[in-house]
Parts: sequence; C-alpha cells; structure tokens
Amino acid sequence: MQSQSALATALHHRSIRRFTDQAIPTEVFEQLIEAGQMASSSSFLQSVSIIRVTDSIKRQQIRTICGGGSETGQMYVQESPEFLVFCIDTYRHQQLVPEAQTDWMEMLLIGAVDVGIMAQNVLLCAESVGLGGVYIGSLRNGIAQVADILGLPTGVVPLVGLCLGYPDQTPLQRPRLPTHVILSENHYQAASQRDLAEYDEQVRAYYVQRSSKALNWTEQVRNTLAKPIRPEILPFLHKQGLAKR
Repeated sequence: MQSQSALATALHHRSIRRFTDQAIPTEVFEQLIEAGQMASSSSFLQSVSIIRVTDSIKRQQIRTICGGGSETGQMYVQESPEFLVFCIDTYRHQQLVPEAQTDWMEMLLIGAVDVGIMAQNVLLCAESVGLGGVYIGSLRNGIAQVADILGLPTGVVPLVGLCLGYPDQTPLQRPRLPTHVILSENHYQAASQRDLAEYDEQVRAYYVQRSSKALNWTEQVRNTLAKPIRPEILPFLHKQGLAKR
C-alpha cells in the first residue's frame, strides 16, 4: 500500500464523522489490524481484543447507547464502513494461568494502556493510506449493555470504539494546547492563567467557525468534569473481575 509518512499523518489528524459508502478492501483492513497487533504491549501480556461489529442490529443498539438514547445521535457508529470495539482482555490470561491475579488495579492500567497504543496504531496507519476515523468513548455510557450486546465474558471490558472509512468531509483541525503548556523539563511546570486564557480564545474561535457555537475549553472541561462521570463504571469493572484491589 502507498502511505504517507507517520509524521505527516499525525500532524494532519482530524476526527472524521462522515464517510463515503466505499468499503475498506479486505487486504487493507487486515493490514491495519496487523499494524495494531505490532504495537508495544506491557510485559508482552497482549491484553487487547478487538470486536469487529458488522451486524446491523448490534450497530444500531450500540449507536443508541452512544447517542444517549437519541434516534439521531452519532449515526456514524451505525453507518461507518467499519466499527471496531477495543477491549481490555484478561480472559485469555485466566485461560492459560487460572491462578493469574488479574483483579489488581495495575492490570486495568496495563490493559487500558495497551488498548490506547493499539487503537492509535490502527488509526494512524488508516489515516496514512487515505482513510479516516473517530474514536467512540461514549460506548461507556452503557458499558454493561455494550458488553451484553457483544457477548463479553468475565475479564473483558469494552473500552473504546473506532469508526473507520473513506472520509466524506474535510473538517477543521481542532487546536491543541500549546506545546510549552504540556511539555515540562525535569519538573512539573503548571500552565499560566494567561496561557489558558489565550487557549480558551483559540478554542472559542474554532467552534464559532465550525458550528457558530461559542464554546471554550474551560466550558468543555466544566461540562465533562463538574459532575459524576459514569459512576456505573466501577461496579461493572468489579463484576468483570477487574480493579478490585
């Protein structure tokens, strides 16, 4: 396959939520999964499974969960050419070593890090060959229901989805925090109020241009974090045998 460089691909990233009807060729899809598998894995535990969701009814059920019950929200989950669910998987470890202590919090962190690295490998490589995608964290709005829909056994947790396909849009690139705000040397350097205020204005300008909505980063953080965040996650993790100690 012809692909652009990893650096150029990463710097060009935009989340894609509208796709053409063109299917991803089998050989391309298989290579993307292989590229994901080649990602680094903590202690070589390979604590990830991917569920490729092709059943239209399951897609619709998951989309409804992601959209908060809305009949129109997040239609790309239902309509994208490919929809993958990346899962933390400790079930295989229990199959191999029944006495494996997979209920420690560290195991959850290992699995989450492995999922993130693998999923990013898949998307980065997909973008390098002309595809686009968007991660779907909102499947955790109903994490237990998603697990039931996908038939996940104890030890497996659906962490994030990924829509993939050929882009049918060219969205604006969302501005990131300045590099000097997130990069410190030798010790933690807190962001200045001036830096945060200037970034708020950049984000506000972006949203006005994208959707005529005046929304800054402070408001986004408040909207997400100034309330309980999916309190059902911890009981579900315990039910699945993770994060018990």
